[in-house]
Amino acid sequence: MRRYEVQEFGQPLKAHDYPTPTPAGAEVLLRVRAAGVCHSDLHIWEGGYDLGQGKRLSLKDRGIALPLAMGHETVGEVVALGPDATGVAVGDIRLVYPWIGCGGCAVCLAGSENLCADARFLGVHRHGGYAEQILVPHARYLVDIGDLTPAEMAPYACSGLTTFSALKKIPKDILAREPIIVIGAGGLGLMCTNLIGVLGGRAILVDIDPAKRAAAIAAGAIAAIDGSAADALDQLKAAAGGMVWAIIDCVGAPATVKLGFDALAKGGQLIIIGLFGGETNLPIPLIPMRAITIQGSYVGNLAELKELVALVRAKRIPPIPITRRPLDQADAALADLHRGKVIGRTVLEPAG
Repeated sequence: MRRYEVQEFGQPLKAHDYPTPTPAGAEVLLRVRAAGVCHSDLHIWEGGYDLGQGKRLSLKDRGIALPLAMGHETVGEVVALGPDATGVAVGDIRLVYPWIGCGGCAVCLAGSENLCADARFLGVHRHGGYAEQILVPHARYLVDIGDLTPAEMAPYACSGLTTFSALKKIPKDILAREPIIVIGAGGLGLMCTNLIGVLGGRAILVDIDPAKRAAAIAAGAIAAIDGSAADALDQLKAAAGGMVWAIIDCVGAPATVKLGFDALAKGGQLIIIGLFGGETNLPIPLIPMRAITIQGSYVGNLAELKELVALVRAKRIPPIPITRRPLDQADAALADLHRGKVIGRTVLEPAG
């Protein structure tokens, strides 16, 4: 069984062969059918996050051990079950929920394993989908995708779930009445645009890349604005018909946070899901004076992923642009993402 691993932070991924795992207890072994290459993988590969002013959050210091096969957007085919595993059968095709916690703390027991302080995320803390096979600790983390395509469904485990969870934090009347501003038209932003349309809303996209702005319009955005333009804020207000009530920042950089802050109406809501990095400096008195909500949203829980997949299956939501590449091009795919050359999502597909 071959994995493509980060063996040293910032260095090319390396292939390594291992014996095929034997699932124990309630574990389930799946043959990887599709694995999305997410922007978060770049941060893992780099070994940390930019906190601004020369400071970094070190993943090594936070318990991320190498070697590591990344990949937290995975669809696989069940090939073996542990003696205590139930609920799936060999041959089943399932989307893997990767945001697994300790299972015993109050947060996990409340159904929010994605917020567990003792995280055991697949593709982050444990080996993920950049491999021929993936070992999942329990069948409850496997979501039935029906007859939908593995390559198209894999991104829903992160980009889909992250944007869906953020959208659920916006009041339904705002979503129905007001255009939602989406900053960033990468995989997250395009997925968010699709979901806003299905949920009955309208999206306005902001991105500095003209190709990504065109992809946003193709995905159903009512407008796409160049975030680097000197009058980007004025354009944004004009497209929205005034100040805006809800913004989802899929980038999470100082410039995008400032743009979102400046555009909000009184009582407006800025939800940050992007992890680009840096530090922001906002005028504190304006936050209470304008009754603004600035909120972080981190992936989503298992119940939300099941709800999302049911929605996708029922509505047949059009997929975001997908570029399929063989698993042995994992390092090249990561490099292309690093250079900003990917529209939508690259998905790795092992041979066989």
